[in-house]
Amino acid sequence: MIFGRHVNKYYFKYAHLFLIGVAVLLVLDYAQLKIPEIYRMLLTGINTGFIDAQATVPLTMDVVLDKICLPMLVIIALMLVGRFTWRICFFSAGTAVEEDLKRRMFDRTRVLSQDYYAVNKVGNLMSLFTNDVSVINEAFGWGILMVCDVLFLGVLAAINMVKVQPLLAVLCLIPMALLLAAAVILNKYLTKKWTVREEAFSAISDHAQESFSGLYVVKAFVREAWELMKFKKLNRKNEDANVDYTKLSVAMRVIVMLFVESIIGVIIGAGGYLVYIKEIRAEYLIEFIGYFTAIIWPVMAVSELIDMYSRGKASYARIAALLDAKPTVCDGEGAVDISDVKGEIEFKNLTFSYPDDPSRIILNDVSFTVSAGENIGIIGRIGSGKSTVAELLTRIYNVPKGTLFIDGKDVNDLTLKSVRDNVSCVFQENFVFSDTVAANIALSRKDAPRELIESVAKTALVHEDVKAFQSGFDTVLGERGTTVSGGQKQRICLARALLKNAPVLVLDDCLSAVDSDTEKKISDNLIRERAGKTTIMIAHRISTVSRLDRILFLESGKVVAFDTHENLMKTCKPYARLAELQSLEDREVVA
Repeated sequence: MIFGRHVNKYYFKYAHLFLIGVAVLLVLDYAQLKIPEIYRMLLTGINTGFIDAQATVPLTMDVVLDKICLPMLVIIALMLVGRFTWRICFFSAGTAVEEDLKRRMFDRTRVLSQDYYAVNKVGNLMSLFTNDVSVINEAFGWGILMVCDVLFLGVLAAINMVKVQPLLAVLCLIPMALLLAAAVILNKYLTKKWTVREEAFSAISDHAQESFSGLYVVKAFVREAWELMKFKKLNRKNEDANVDYTKLSVAMRVIVMLFVESIIGVIIGAGGYLVYIKEIRAEYLIEFIGYFTAIIWPVMAVSELIDMYSRGKASYARIAALLDAKPTVCDGEGAVDISDVKGEIEFKNLTFSYPDDPSRIILNDVSFTVSAGENIGIIGRIGSGKSTVAELLTRIYNVPKGTLFIDGKDVNDLTLKSVRDNVSCVFQENFVFSDTVAANIALSRKDAPRELIESVAKTALVHEDVKAFQSGFDTVLGERGTTVSGGQKQRICLARALLKNAPVLVLDDCLSAVDSDTEKKISDNLIRERAGKTTIMIAHRISTVSRLDRILFLESGKVVAFDTHENLMKTCKPYARLAELQSLEDREVVA
């Protein structure tokens, strides 16, 4: 069993299953403890010719069938049906807990902010959804079963042992108490070992995930041997962690078995002596051994419980850390939806640093205004803060109050959903899902008709490429789009953003993988198709944005100039210098 704020409610939610399972288990434990008594009655009858069953009666075939065989058959039938029933109750509840916990965990990962994923890797999160929730399932299934068996079967067997021969029972139960104390001490060490084991598993999962995702890079740089050695090192650490945990866990089981076998020796020696001096009859010694045999499982269950509790405690702590994590980007108090967005955007003295490195200023006192329906470009060298503008517009990160406005309304006073509904963005990292091309484009509108999907694909100039695929728009893309080129992936993501038809469209260097002629045609299509809507195009090449209404030039996180291309060429020397250098590069490439 495991307890904690995030799992306690399941004991009440599935109380009906637990109560039925416990009731059936109690009946089975009571019936099981009748077996040694039946053996004793049979042996007494064989030795004396009489059976003590409510009344002393002679041993006859009818008595054997009625008092021995029939009760045994009933007990066997009860055990057959009962064990099936409690398995359904306990294991169904455990599986339901695992399912609900996974749903809650996934729902939490869905709302957590980007800064959480900056420090928590995918491999670690996947281990939570696989190993750790399975441990919680086990704690609710087998854990409750073993707790009940320890309490019911163990206690009832101990009481019966005392009834049969108190002195012998004391000689057996004192070592059992010492064993329990030793197991409790080992518990804290098992918890630490299990935590180390899970961390090692997370590390190896992280490495495998990164290696698979970047396999083409590994091959391109002939780093297969290096990656193999790195994986081997992590695998060895994982092996060592597992071996360390297993050694301690097995050691505890060995100690338990050693105690149990030693106690059996005590029973045979001391019990045999008691029979010899006629302190107890042999059939009662057999009954006593039967009760002790029944108590062995509860004693073993104690060690299993401690092992399970150690793992469950460590796994629950990891899961609780995820469920307790709070999104840093969320709706503020009194946030309202924004509707009928025109597309006016204002940055007002905005200074921003990423949460993981607050000392490094990315945007410094940035101020500019984009009119509704205007097409603007954002240009600047690498690291100038261009992509940060896109991330802030989509509220991936928080901004100081009073620094970013949409249609004159502070984004901090607006709900995240309404802001993101009205801002469509194509980020630098073009992510596509392992699904059909049509499904990837229709991500924001699952009910979009095929005609509309193909229409936006034509605007993004990817329609002909897709039609050339074997299954056209029904072609299933490989993981992360490995079956399409970089340019095709960019244009599929662009078509996805266009289908959303948001009042504000932000393109973060999303045409870097296409040639200049295709880029020009796509730009013309965007200007034509999005007339009256705001479009912000972030780029490295000035040629990409030169024909837009205005261009924002950033340098080291600061606004250097914001004007038309023609005016910037005349009034902004850094911009003109950058345009000249890129023009020279283009001529060299052509030559």
